[in-house]
Amino acid sequence: MTSHVATVAFRGIDAVAVDVQVQISSGLPAFTLVGLPDKAVAESRERVRSALTAIGLALPAKRITVNLAPADLPKEGSHYDLPIAIGLMAALGIIPSEFLDRYTVFGELSLDGSITAVAGSLPAAVGANSRGQGLICPKACGAEAAWAGDTIDILAPDNLVQLVNHFKGTQVLSRPEVETAEQPPQRVDLKDIKGQEVAKRALEVAAAGGHNLLTIEPPVLFRTSD
Repeated sequence: MTSHVATVAFRGIDAVAVDVQVQISSGLPAFTLVGLPDKAVAESRERVRSALTAIGLALPAKRITVNLAPADLPKEGSHYDLPIAIGLMAALGIIPSEFLDRYTVFGELSLDGSITAVAGSLPAAVGANSRGQGLICPKACGAEAAWAGDTIDILAPDNLVQLVNHFKGTQVLSRPEVETAEQPPQRVDLKDIKGQEVAKRALEVAAAGGHNLLTIEPPVLFRTSD
């Protein structure tokens, strides 16, 4: 049986759709992950295995193959943990597979089965909404994802047990609310500057060594009309 779970790969601020295909077949026990995964994605096998064990689910002694399609698109980050785990549970019959067509899924798993925050929840929510899907994301990311609009269906569980119970109807996850900062930051911080890596490095070196630093503004040239 092959289950399909939608997730995303990030290209800057754009969220590109990725199809997580999970197949459990007979053969020597193995857990293979393909589709140009980086080191963080490849390590998801151990996080997923441990998270499922923590909630009382053991992977069968069969051949498990996970394909991240399209296979020619590099996959980076730990947010593939949750879609892989959900795909496995769907292939095992624990989660009804028909629910998975409604959602884009992303999130990192802890070894105890909890779902931890990852970056990019708002672009993922916007991308899911444009495809007519809802979003399943970590609880810590729910408030940010809610900025994608009032119409998008968002599930933000704290752990795998809550998500399974929601799909089985024994627990209802409410939609997260949009949150705003109570007090804007009063001081300008170097970490708030996007880009300008060379300039920031120069400031860091000068501060670390106690050196003087001279900032020179480029001259502004004016052209006068005849």
